Amino acid sequence: MSSFKQALLEAQKKQEPLQILGAINAYSALQATKSGAKALYLSGAGVANASLGLPDLGMSNLEDVCIDIRRITYITKLPLLVDIDTGFGGAFNIERTIKEVARAGASAVHIEDQVAQKRCGHRPNKELVDTKEMQDRLKACISAKASLNKDFSIMARTDAFANEGLHKALDRALAYEEVGADMIFAEALSSLEDYKLFCEKLKVPVLANITEFGKTPYFTKEELKSVGVDMILYPLSAFRAMNKAALNVYKDILEHGSQKQSLDSMQTRDELYKMLDYLEYEKSLDALFGK
Repeated sequence: MSSFKQALLEAQKKQEPLQILGAINAYSALQATKSGAKALYLSGAGVANASLGLPDLGMSNLEDVCIDIRRITYITKLPLLVDIDTGFGGAFNIERTIKEVARAGASAVHIEDQVAQKRCGHRPNKELVDTKEMQDRLKACISAKASLNKDFSIMARTDAFANEGLHKALDRALAYEEVGADMIFAEALSSLEDYKLFCEKLKVPVLANITEFGKTPYFTKEELKSVGVDMILYPLSAFRAMNKAALNVYKDILEHGSQKQSLDSMQTRDELYKMLDYLEYEKSLDALFGK
């Protein structure tokens, strides 16, 4: 399995931002891999929403996340960036979180500067810990990282732009870089000029989160490249599309007594089997148990 850091370096050699595709489960990860993705992402909101049926309000735990990591990294060798929210506790808990997600197969994490009772990064009324407390979280991450593969990456996410403005958010990012963050995730910025400032002032790579229906406009890869952004995240794009498609099918069946009108919007059995390499598995069975 390649590391997240290696995938980023390969993209940088091509002078292109690394596009990171969100995958909520193993099958989504398989689809993204076969579509040509170079790196994958497991969203904390994705774990809460898709695996638990809950809102992204700090109700998932470390094992919930590790279950999904293990399933995803079993089926694909692509590097996986994982959202660990605020680290699932104090310093020792954060160290344990880093070791457990690495053991499960993640090659990078991001940890944020919200309070433990966190909210979605694009919702109002977020509360932040002070810069020193977030630095301490990062120190715990880096302490745990010392016992892992040297390519494991710690990304610091700051949610300060919405609460404190651009320059204080940048000050936080610089403070996080100072204690050893490998990368910076600047959440919910609103303009290319904002990203440009972060990229100019920071020495470490910067990630732009281009989520749907949030605070950040739908900047293109070329636009973000032009201001120096190193990574572009699409955390839940496919998940949102799946949800809408599933609702339409459920409604169609209940309203019309049949799924026939929805068939054109469905993946066929043959397409599913091709994605899963189903026939290759069957051949293996035949070879193993055949006479």
